[in-house]
Amino acid sequence: MIDISFWEIAVIGVVALVVLGPERLPKVARTAGHLFGRMQRYVATVKADLNREMEMSELAKVKQEVQEAARAFEQSANEQASAIDAEARKVSQSLETAARNPPEPVVPETAPSQTDMLAEQDAAFNRSVDALPDTGSATLASPPPPRPLAPSYPSPVAQSQSAFDFGVEPVRRKAS
Repeated sequence: MIDISFWEIAVIGVVALVVLGPERLPKVARTAGHLFGRMQRYVATVKADLNREMEMSELAKVKQEVQEAARAFEQSANEQASAIDAEARKVSQSLETAARNPPEPVVPETAPSQTDMLAEQDAAFNRSVDALPDTGSATLASPPPPRPLAPSYPSPVAQSQSAFDFGVEPVRRKAS
């Protein structure tokens, strides 16, 4: 804006006092202040309108970019949906074809009976026993002890005894 120092304003005031006189100077100063205030409001309004128009143009650009991105996404989604639909049709057709022409079950020519399977197991056992080295004694080693099914946890009694080992008395709950 205009750069006016204090001394320049003082010189303008003295000249105005001399030219206009003391009777008309306050009236002229008041009118000049009103005009200056109007000018400032007008400039502020113009600035606000320009800023608003700039924001509107930026928002229009952003809106256009978002719409283009939405169209591209929609097109991509439609392409993927059509590809999935084509695959679903292929699977449906193959299932219909399989339903119309079921494959024949494979049946072995001679299925072994239960007695044949038991005889084979006995023969295999006898061969494995014959293959064992002869130690001369008929004692067999004892089987290992069975493993527990669940992990064992210390009992509350054992926990209270361990508390006494450290000199700490366990907390006892009252029966309700």
